[in-house]
Amino acid sequence: MSKTTTNYESFSTMLSQENIIVDAAEVQGILCGMLAGGMTADDQSWIEALSDVINQGDGFSGKAKTQIVALFNEICQQYVDPEFALTLCLPDDASPINDRGTALLQWVQGFLLGFGLHQADLTACSADVKEGLEDFTEIARMDEEMNDDEESEQALFEVIEYVRITAMLCFTELGKSPLESDNVTNSVH
Repeated sequence: MSKTTTNYESFSTMLSQENIIVDAAEVQGILCGMLAGGMTADDQSWIEALSDVINQGDGFSGKAKTQIVALFNEICQQYVDPEFALTLCLPDDASPINDRGTALLQWVQGFLLGFGLHQADLTACSADVKEGLEDFTEIARMDEEMNDDEESEQALFEVIEYVRITAMLCFTELGKSPLESDNVTNSVH
């Protein structure tokens, strides 16, 4: 099955053209965090919350809203895919390593923000989720320049994969599957 993934560069360009001062990675991170923190996929308040956070409370234009909703739907599908298909919206591998590292930091910061909007109490969370969120906090604070060498490339790849798996873990433990909502909706007559 072919999976559509939002292109980082074109989505970030659209945001810039709309005078929204975040990039695609941060927007996807916020949405992933909201869903992983327990927001249901059919909760329509997310668009307003996102607008408050990234667009100073102003509504999105039709073009921006269409693309943001498409990204949201893509994330919902990726989260419930049995193949753990979440793909982080980051610059492609041909981009400079520091650009990719910065985008990853923005993704993680966005995830923590979105997660915090929907999950304030971590007492019932597993030790793995708590540890993952602590690691995200540390990752979000990183600001070192990376060397453009094979060792740094491998380290960045491993951190990206860890972030992806941890986001999936948070969603698996705390998120509300859109499939669960569909099943409930379909069973009501």
